[in-house]
Amino acid sequence: QVQLVESGGGLVQPGGSLRLSCVASGTAFSINNMAWYRQAPGKQRELVATITSGGTTNYTDSVKGRFSISRDNAKNTLYLQMNSLKPEDTAVYYCYQPRSFFWGEYWGQGTQVTVSS
Repeated sequence: QVQLVESGGGLVQPGGSLRLSCVASGTAFSINNMAWYRQAPGKQRELVATITSGGTTNYTDSVKGRFSISRDNAKNTLYLQMNSLKPEDTAVYYCYQPRSFFWGEYWGQGTQVTVSS
């Protein structure tokens, strides 16, 4: 029923930019907190950014000042704007809806981001 569908990944040179999107369906998107995670080969999945239903954002230290999480409730869409990309940003990026009283947790399918010259 609930689906999170990501897009926007790809290959970009160091210093470049990408914008990821995540379209949610089957859930009351506007009242849910949302997050972006990423996972590189051989590493644990890590939290990148969060945004509450009220629009409060938080970022892991390694992406502060470079990444921006946002949401468009009218489009049921979560975004991650990634600027000044570094090779160490290379990973599969996942959209995530955490569990709440009314909803379970859900993951997107993931989208590959590769930063390389």
